[in-house]
Amino acid sequence: MIDQHPQLSPPKGPVHLPVRPAAGRNLILVTVFVCAACGLVYELELVALASYLSGDSVTQASVVLSLMVFAMGVGSLLAKRLRCRAAVGFGLLELALALVGGTSAMVLYASFAWTGGSRLVLVAFSLAIGVLIGAEIPLLMSLIQRISRRDAEGTVADLFAADYVGALVGGLAFPFLLLPWLGQLTSGLVTGAVNALVGGSLVLWLFRHDLRPRSRLLLLVANLTVLALLGTAAALVDHFEAAARRAVYGDQVRVAVRTDTQEVVLTGPPGGPLDLFLDGRLRVSERDEHRYHEALVHPAMLGRHGRVLILGGGTGLAAREVLRYPGVASVTVVEGDPGVVRLARTDPALAALNERALTDPRLRVATGDVFDWLRSPRPGHDVVILDLPDPGLSLSAKLYSLEFYGLLTRVVADGGRIVVHAGPLASRTQTYWTVDATLRAAGLATTPYRATGRLPGFVDGADRPARTAPSPGDWGFLLAAPGEPPPLGLDPAAPALRSLTRASLATDGWDAERTRLSGLPPSTLVHPRYGD
Repeated sequence: MIDQHPQLSPPKGPVHLPVRPAAGRNLILVTVFVCAACGLVYELELVALASYLSGDSVTQASVVLSLMVFAMGVGSLLAKRLRCRAAVGFGLLELALALVGGTSAMVLYASFAWTGGSRLVLVAFSLAIGVLIGAEIPLLMSLIQRISRRDAEGTVADLFAADYVGALVGGLAFPFLLLPWLGQLTSGLVTGAVNALVGGSLVLWLFRHDLRPRSRLLLLVANLTVLALLGTAAALVDHFEAAARRAVYGDQVRVAVRTDTQEVVLTGPPGGPLDLFLDGRLRVSERDEHRYHEALVHPAMLGRHGRVLILGGGTGLAAREVLRYPGVASVTVVEGDPGVVRLARTDPALAALNERALTDPRLRVATGDVFDWLRSPRPGHDVVILDLPDPGLSLSAKLYSLEFYGLLTRVVADGGRIVVHAGPLASRTQTYWTVDATLRAAGLATTPYRATGRLPGFVDGADRPARTAPSPGDWGFLLAAPGEPPPLGLDPAAPALRSLTRASLATDGWDAERTRLSGLPPSTLVHPRYGD
């Protein structure tokens, strides 16, 4: 989609067309429509994949869109040099855009898988695609003036109308058609093929009399080559994804599925410890997950715990710890991804790890957006456990907002307790204490504590890509309740635990308290204050 006014150039003279001028004009407008749709798909593909690889959708969208808009202006200026041979220039431009835009997602993913970094590649593709998109409208304006010199202002209006409508169609087609049906990589390749076919057809057929025989042959061969490359890449995309997955996760991938919301991968040797990755980030390691889940659940179970609500926790591991208490009458798990719940129930290794908690008759699972689920009043829970991704400037930010915690206070029974996983304390101290400030702003009193362990793939407990080297795990928690700060301890009925003791819990509470940062403002939906 182009936001700058194209430079108008005097037409070179009448052109011989295979159709009437009015039909030729309409064909150019159709080409504008298709090119705009393809251009927006390229932009959205980069934003979506970069967000998936980094986990920060706000930053990635800002980087891609700002660089592309800037580059589009550069491309519009550079297009002046091609207006003297607009037909050939547009044909070559569309081929370059089809190849670069069509393969951008694949190259970006390859960079992440084999080198561990993708930011420079993202910047390069954003600039390159932006320059090529920016050069389209000036060249198309030159071509349409070859057909009709009259009503230049009306022509500009028609071009921009076709451009904006095409961008609308591309923007809607990507999330609702291309992404669910073809996936990110194949949808980019198919979009590139459409781009090449439409651009090549316009030049090689409608403006064929403008081309010298050598130029016509060059464009034909180049079009066929680009289409062959895109088609070959599409045919091999499954093999490419498998190789990239091995590069990211190693050779011991047990299960790899793409749910409606994320990629879920289980790795580990047969009969050995498993690791669970969500969108390339380690969420569960069997070697040390007990440290996290014991610290998350058991301090909150001190006191009445007949009704328990778990927000997140689709793996069933937090529910496993809750169901070890004989006094638990009901457990409700609210998980945003039904695919994770399905895997936790059906995969033998993961079901064994969670001790088949999700099939316990005392437990029921609700799937859907956690925030929306809380909008309906559901009072009376003695314990509320927030087993959610780390707070950050992404989709998780709203689950650590003042508004979210306000809804949370409505589901807690009198004397009930809330426990929040607030991210790594050592590496993101300000984020941790911002969660604390937000809970307090919602009228909750808090008690901080932490847990540590050694998790491969984690850096100080933060969500990180699978390629990250092993390092100490660090999880920060906040125990919260209306009124007075809840005491930090273990219930007398607590089962035998592998790592957590009353003494270690007291030490973990003191370790967290001595890092306290005061005076931090709360995070809200309209002003999130968590940095990734």
